[in-house]
Amino acid sequence: MASHRRPKKPGKARVGVITAAAATAVALSPGMSHADPAPSKDQVKAQINDLQHQAEIATEELNGFQEKTEQLQGQVGQIQERIAQEQSDLISLQDSMGAVASAQYKNAGIDPTIALLLSEKPDDYLRKASQLDQITAHQADSIQAIQAKKRSLDQERSEASQKLGELEQTRKNLTTKKSEVEEKLQKAQQLLNTLSEAERAAMLADDGHGDDARASRDDSRSPSTPTAKATQKETPPVDIPAVSGRAGAAIAAARAQLGKPYVYGATGPSSFDCSGLTGWAWRQAGVSLPRTSQGQAGIGPNIPKSQVQPGDLIIYYSGYSHVAIYIGNGQIIHAPKPGTNVRVAPWDSMQITKIVRPS
Repeated sequence: MASHRRPKKPGKARVGVITAAAATAVALSPGMSHADPAPSKDQVKAQINDLQHQAEIATEELNGFQEKTEQLQGQVGQIQERIAQEQSDLISLQDSMGAVASAQYKNAGIDPTIALLLSEKPDDYLRKASQLDQITAHQADSIQAIQAKKRSLDQERSEASQKLGELEQTRKNLTTKKSEVEEKLQKAQQLLNTLSEAERAAMLADDGHGDDARASRDDSRSPSTPTAKATQKETPPVDIPAVSGRAGAAIAAARAQLGKPYVYGATGPSSFDCSGLTGWAWRQAGVSLPRTSQGQAGIGPNIPKSQVQPGDLIIYYSGYSHVAIYIGNGQIIHAPKPGTNVRVAPWDSMQITKIVRPS
């Protein structure tokens, strides 16, 4: 006879094993995953610094495209002026040639020599023959001048077409780069909004732009909040040497901008980006600098740190993406980043890659 015993209930240990196995199966099943842990405050700050640094690099490229656009517009304008002048010259040559051709048409069918021989005054033959030679030579010169002018005009038109093509491409690059800057700034702002007001203030008080500037020292003279008014002047440094000449004028111009806001692409006088500030300050001293930090880095050879002088440009990071003006005693004036104002800071608060001296 078959047994009718009831099956035994599983023990507690066995239930535990089954439950754990089921949990593991659920965790490993397709489409099921654990949410990534929220980034720490330090990670958020690092991401913000990185985005702002990338935006600054993109902005300097944007400034370069803008500078090239202005240069190309000037070149195209000059070429168009030359084309207009050469077209006018060509019309004059053609009109002159047309007058000669019309005179010849009126005497068509008569050999020039026969016409001279039939002259009422044969004594004038030699003089008129000489005039005929001169007219023939003038015609040849006119034809050559017209041909040369047409070649020159074609060359100018070809150059204008090339420059217009470059201008159009540069404008496209400008639009693309502007969108890139705005996107990075928007992402950085979204991350900033996740921080407390005190954390945002601490970040904006730091002149560092990323991981390579974590050893930076805060500048006690700089504003500590992103809401500092553009018209509020920061206390200028009292421990910098007096400087004369153009360098002194540039430093004085930069000091007068303390407290004005950082704005990407701005060249003053109400707001600045980094190269906009240094370019504006030196322009007040009568020296014209390239628009971008990369361009400003190329104005001269690298000066050793031991020989740095007030007025020198301090270039930061491997891509030359940031620039400041040295004011003496280990201090700079610069426009740091979004949400900050023009301020004084330690010159070694970021990674120095080059020092150049405007002249």
